[in-house]
Amino acid sequence: MAIISIGLSHRTAPVALRERLAFTPEEMPGALTALRERFGGGVILSTCNRMEAYVSAAGGESQDDLAGAILRLKGFPADEAQPGFGRLTGMHAVRHLYRVAAGIDSMVIGESQIAGQVRDAMLAAEEQGALDPTLRRLFHSAVGVGRRARHETAIGRETVSVSSTAVQLVRRLLGDLSTLTVLLVSAGEAGKLAARHIQEFGANRLLVTNRSPERAQELVANLGGRAIPFAELGDALSEADVVLSSSAAEHYLIDRAVVEAALHRRGERPLLFIDIAVPRDVDPAVAELPGVHLYDIDAIQAIAEENLKTRSGEVDKVERIVEEETTRFAEWWRAREVIPTIAALRTRAEEIREAELARTLARLPGLGEEDRRRIEAMSAAMMKRLLHDPIATLRRRKGSRYVEALQELFNLPGNAAREADADPGGPPEPQ
Repeated sequence: MAIISIGLSHRTAPVALRERLAFTPEEMPGALTALRERFGGGVILSTCNRMEAYVSAAGGESQDDLAGAILRLKGFPADEAQPGFGRLTGMHAVRHLYRVAAGIDSMVIGESQIAGQVRDAMLAAEEQGALDPTLRRLFHSAVGVGRRARHETAIGRETVSVSSTAVQLVRRLLGDLSTLTVLLVSAGEAGKLAARHIQEFGANRLLVTNRSPERAQELVANLGGRAIPFAELGDALSEADVVLSSSAAEHYLIDRAVVEAALHRRGERPLLFIDIAVPRDVDPAVAELPGVHLYDIDAIQAIAEENLKTRSGEVDKVERIVEEETTRFAEWWRAREVIPTIAALRTRAEEIREAELARTLARLPGLGEEDRRRIEAMSAAMMKRLLHDPIATLRRRKGSRYVEALQELFNLPGNAAREADADPGGPPEPQ
């Protein structure tokens, strides 16, 4: 068995490709079911900046098999050139996931949302029965790495996120927000974070619209502003100076036609769009209109790189945590290879001990109960002493050469590796 992963992120692919491979919440159950049926299990981590899939390939499946499965799920034509997925196996895949969960592979280094997104990906796989024991161990430990990074370093100090960085971009472009009207399209988690930062920087008016009007009302009730029915989006565009969009819609919410109509009611006032959604909310053709400026999530990169400079020392500390936890996982991974062989050896020895003990006691019918217990205890102690050295050597050396030698010498079953996934051991449930 091997852990394999494929994926792409803001580092390797533009938003136009990332949005084609993003999995919506509605798509996720079917996709996870497909991975479970094809590979025995799987986890998909899909965020605004990355799409990654992880499986523990018990049947010798390859990274090409996993890449093909993902592309079919997303409807890529068979004759279309495949995107350049990053492909990782074994501890390279483990280390990468740990870096992601710790926030040091994010566009905004140290951003706080990714740890929850890793946890949500794990829980979604659990709900669909796609979280096999190996992936369960891997993702539980990844959540733990994220927790350690936040508690033991200052990587998450002065909490940052894509939403907060988007608001920084608005301030960089427009300066003082106190005379501006900001329209927020989406009342999800990213929208809530953006609304808080908009208010912190003193925007004159905050308008909120959402396809679910209840969520928009809830946000303005907590943070202020005015909820706008989604059907009145065009009117809201005519009022706004800045539009910050972060929905989970599968298609454009704001197209060229609706913006063009709003511009006729705006006079000469310019309109700034910050679209941090993946898939994108704003049709790129909007940027062709006079007086309109559009920035998508890839435009956040410059500010994110500045953020990295201020946190570089903390990144080194997090990297050390990642290496420690990768080593721990590697030790568990190697140990899982020997655990079934050790169990089989003990079972075989116990079968022999019990058979020989029964045969001996049958020849001594007049033996008292106390003496019978002493003989039984002596046989158990002898077996334990005899097995101690080979078991200790196997645990210490941990290699297929030793496993195979022990299986041959003691005529043990050779299917130990398949039984390893039954090992219930693992880190505690994340709190």
